[in-house]
Amino acid sequence: MRNHADAVSSSGLNLNVLALAQIPGEQSRRHLESLGISDQNLPSGARVLDFGVATRGSLLAGTFLARLCLAGIGEVSLAPGLVDGIGFPTVQVQTDNPVEACLLSQYAGWRVSVDDYFGMGSGPMRAAAAREELFEKLPWDESPEAVVGVLEASALPGENVVEYLAERCGVAPSGVTLAVAPTASIAGTIQVVARSVETSLHKLFELGFDVRRIVSGFGTAPLPPVAKDDLAGIGRTNDAILYGGRVTLWVTGDDESLAEIGPKVPASAAEGYGKPFIDIFREAGHDFYKIDPMLFSPAEIVFHNIETGSAFCFGQIAPAVLRKSFGV
Repeated sequence: MRNHADAVSSSGLNLNVLALAQIPGEQSRRHLESLGISDQNLPSGARVLDFGVATRGSLLAGTFLARLCLAGIGEVSLAPGLVDGIGFPTVQVQTDNPVEACLLSQYAGWRVSVDDYFGMGSGPMRAAAAREELFEKLPWDESPEAVVGVLEASALPGENVVEYLAERCGVAPSGVTLAVAPTASIAGTIQVVARSVETSLHKLFELGFDVRRIVSGFGTAPLPPVAKDDLAGIGRTNDAILYGGRVTLWVTGDDESLAEIGPKVPASAAEGYGKPFIDIFREAGHDFYKIDPMLFSPAEIVFHNIETGSAFCFGQIAPAVLRKSFGV
């Protein structure tokens, strides 16, 4: 297979500009409020959208937040679904720009830790900063005047967080827009579960697969009940993907490499699989970055080779683990 050098071709996309276009202007605060989103400006001019910290949020706020994570180049919706015969909504995501939407934007690769504030950072601001190791293998050149970030956090950021992000993204604090939701909220739960396609791409990337071969992605995962706290929420949302996520990727190239790498992609191929994620998280000292990164992938993955007409399926869902995790 080819290496990852120059893996992202010049697509003409500006992820932050595309994401900003998704956000109603400040004159539309009433519309945002109707979705359960609070909109405020900090003294620096930075804009903070609260999707669930001090607000209730909503289902529409959740799908909106997930689209922001994808820089607006993916669709997110809710659809009917089942968990072991019980009706559960399913979070459905699709994109025809999977590398840009999922790896360069949606992936929560930025650990934002400033003073006593902590949040998992995602969204197109990552592409502007381009400081993660991932961007060494997936080169991307984006220097926007304003950036959009998504923080999975239990508190709203202050000026110190904005200054930190602005400096690393190369913009003024007034050019920072942050969307924030805790895991234990309606919107926060949806935006995490909307990462089924993203986890499959990142797993393939870590396995050395040439992700340029992936031209489109579609995924579903069951939407769990909103948890009573963020710790329980982290467990449920990750279980939704690890044990209930189903992803289809449309790819180019040869069949042999798909047959070879396919069995390594589902979550079941990783050590620790079979336990509810909350148990795995506790064993790692509540540190995501100490968990085997190979675990973060969907339960089932299907490849459609658009050049050969072949299809390959690997993995399977685990309804019993989902029922235990969801408390049903």
